[in-house]
Amino acid sequence: MIHSGLHRLLAGMLIFWAASALAGPDPVTVTATRHVLPAEQVFDGRVEAVQQATVSAQTSGRVMEVLYDVDDFVDAGSIIIRLRDTEQRARLDQAEAGLREAQARFNEARAEFERAQGIFERQLISRAEMDRVTATLEAARARLESARAARAGAQEALEHALVRAPYAGIVTQRHVEVGESVSPGQPLLSGISLEFLRVTTQVPQRFINPVRRHQTARILLEDQPAVVVERLTFFPYADPATGSFRVRAELPDRTPGLFPGMFVKVAFTVGERETLLVPAAAVLQRSEVSAVYVVDDQGRISLRQVRTGRTEGDGQVAILAGLSEGEQVALDPVAAGVALKNRQREAAR
Repeated sequence: MIHSGLHRLLAGMLIFWAASALAGPDPVTVTATRHVLPAEQVFDGRVEAVQQATVSAQTSGRVMEVLYDVDDFVDAGSIIIRLRDTEQRARLDQAEAGLREAQARFNEARAEFERAQGIFERQLISRAEMDRVTATLEAARARLESARAARAGAQEALEHALVRAPYAGIVTQRHVEVGESVSPGQPLLSGISLEFLRVTTQVPQRFINPVRRHQTARILLEDQPAVVVERLTFFPYADPATGSFRVRAELPDRTPGLFPGMFVKVAFTVGERETLLVPAAAVLQRSEVSAVYVVDDQGRISLRQVRTGRTEGDGQVAILAGLSEGEQVALDPVAAGVALKNRQREAAR
């Protein structure tokens, strides 16, 4: 009987060892823990360009050429419209001729002054004559400076006949056609820059003080990570119709995926909240159902349905219901599911 009992014990140990080998090692787990995270309120916002302007004519003339049209991309400093510049060129030629004359008069007056100065030092001419020569030189210098200024003004007027883009961007509207006569101040082309963007939104009165206090916001996008706002600008008055405050969120330069006119969600920090977090990789998603594999202190594995919240920036997902703080969750749900099936299969034998 002793040998028979020993054989049964050994056989049971072998069966247990085989079942454990088939079930595989216990899944790697992580602990569901609570973290203090920012509490946010989300509002609708609209993307707009920081740089948007209408280029106007700075001189009179006839439009000779329009080099860009609506939806064309323009580099900063590019010529976008050419005006007829016959009159401006004539004024420049006249100014340059006046400058040459003034330069010659100045050279003559300076030479005369230098000769008179040497003679005056030998006391061969009077003080009055020396003063006259000095005044002539100063008058010639003044006329030379005036001629230089006139030439600079004529060059500037000629440059105004070439209308240039103030910054790189997209042409949004065309106001003139070739052959039209324009005058100073008349709109020519309108455009926006895609390089610098911001988002404008309305914050209800009950949230404006927490938003002002925390000064933190994110732009929530559908298919890419949220964009952290660099700076918030608060308008110091409320809309009399809605009681909401306008807030402007400045975005980083060259933010991808955003274009003027788009609607986005703006998440403002208004406080703090405690949230139960687990790694997003531990959550098993089947259609509309979310679940995790929970491993208890005895190593038993069970599938638990949970209700999830949003995914945080570090790859953690919020668990709103179905899980308690401190419970162990399988990090690899696929491996945990295989281990659970193996154990159920062995238990059924």
